[in-house]
Amino acid sequence: MKRTAARILVDQLLVHGVDTAFCIPGESYLGVLDAIGESPIRLVTTRHEAAAANMAEAYGKLTGRPGLCLVTRAPGATHAAVGIHTAYQDSTPLVLLVGHVPRAHLGREAFQELDYGRLFGEMAKWVALADDAAGLPELVAEAFATATSGRPGPVVVALPEDVQADEAEVPDAARYVPARPSAAPGDVERALELLAAAERPVLVVGGGGWSEQAGRDVIAFAEASNVPVAASFRRQDYVDNGSRAYAGPLTIGMDPKLAQRIQDADVLLALGTRLGEVATRQYSLLEPPRPRQTLIHVHADPRELGRVYEADLAIASGSSELAAQLRPVEGAHRAALVEEARADYLANLRHDPLPGDVQLGDVLAHLRERLPEDAVLTNGAGNYTVWCHRFYEFRRYGTQLAPCAGAMGYGIPAAIAAKLLHPERAVVCVSGDGDFLMSGHELATAVQYGAPIVVLVVNNGMLGTIRMHQERQFGRGVATDLRNPDFVAYARAFGAHGALVEHGDDFPAAFEEALGAGRPALLELRVDPEAITPRATLSQIRGG
Repeated sequence: MKRTAARILVDQLLVHGVDTAFCIPGESYLGVLDAIGESPIRLVTTRHEAAAANMAEAYGKLTGRPGLCLVTRAPGATHAAVGIHTAYQDSTPLVLLVGHVPRAHLGREAFQELDYGRLFGEMAKWVALADDAAGLPELVAEAFATATSGRPGPVVVALPEDVQADEAEVPDAARYVPARPSAAPGDVERALELLAAAERPVLVVGGGGWSEQAGRDVIAFAEASNVPVAASFRRQDYVDNGSRAYAGPLTIGMDPKLAQRIQDADVLLALGTRLGEVATRQYSLLEPPRPRQTLIHVHADPRELGRVYEADLAIASGSSELAAQLRPVEGAHRAALVEEARADYLANLRHDPLPGDVQLGDVLAHLRERLPEDAVLTNGAGNYTVWCHRFYEFRRYGTQLAPCAGAMGYGIPAAIAAKLLHPERAVVCVSGDGDFLMSGHELATAVQYGAPIVVLVVNNGMLGTIRMHQERQFGRGVATDLRNPDFVAYARAFGAHGALVEHGDDFPAAFEEALGAGRPALLELRVDPEAITPRATLSQIRGG
């Protein structure tokens, strides 16, 4: 039976397990929109393409399946680019469908025409042009397989608008199967030998392609073998932070004692992580090209092995696959090492008071005690995130949504996606005032789709991170002061619950009211600018 290309495309999405898509409707893919309207796919209309892409990215993080985002040509695609860049740097599976100009107009700089291969070439694993209805089953299957195989990442498919009405008689493809490499047994044995003989080993987890089972496998190995475990930047939920082997995150403002532990390690097992700039303090904890530590580097993409660091043992393997092959090694001589690393981590959960009546350390400590283990915490970018990473503990995989790429405006879209996917869970977004105003309009999306997230807006009246750097380098701030709206009134205008918190003692009751509001809720936290920046030093934020 003949089907239109739009119908063929949507049928392939169903074959590959798509149940939710995020979009801004556009005239360049009307045929696909109409076909989705007749399908069981839940289509979420956002207020900006960047939010749609970020929601799809969060969906990919939470499920391990490609998040799906649909946008119109040039303006829509460029707006969505920030989410694609996040998916690339965060190793998240995502498929972006872009409506395109008609085939006859290609190459003429037609209205809103762009070359998507050039636009997304450095931030997508593959960019394809779907210009043949009969070839769609094969193309879509390849897109989903590419997004999930090896190092996961985003794939972009451009679909000319005239193709959507073409008809073809073609069977559906089989459901995609990700290609995930596994380590050779000899490499695993060599890695275990190195770890068994080590006096000061550290295991660092990170990267894409993780799973809840991988976290359990790693912790079981680490506890039995007395190997401290650190989480790479914004990957804290990869392992149970309550484990006696957990030593803390390699993050902005990381604990100096943990940084020193990495420098002093005699063997470092990097599992899945690329050991990027933030996690290595601008490549100072491990000096490229050949670190002084014995480095065992495990990554699903062989091209990442040796890209920055020369490893003593380079293993091309998926993280989950390698974690399943770990077995305990002799580690009685390292019992004190693990105890000391854990004690340092617990000491770093404490904080000294900073200026102001609202202490972010106290707020995060309350969230840590109040929220259940399956609660999801999201954030965007800014100095306020240091408190999220230092004072919150993640106990289960899939509870931290934060952009490793460092993009502002991520937290609220991510929170909405999480709540739509897991309506039974508490979902809390912590956002700075500047960060919030980049995507705060998505409260309208949360209200429309019944996603009762809780947003904590940390209001210090400035773009604090940049202001901090300005004052350190030049002794003054330029273009970083913010004249903010009434955030409480703003939230209420969308139909959300809104409340102001000016004193720390008022936060617990206000938070309970927000959690029980039964609709999206926003709490504005008025904080002293000096508690965040510019004169509160990073040593204060680090607690030492």
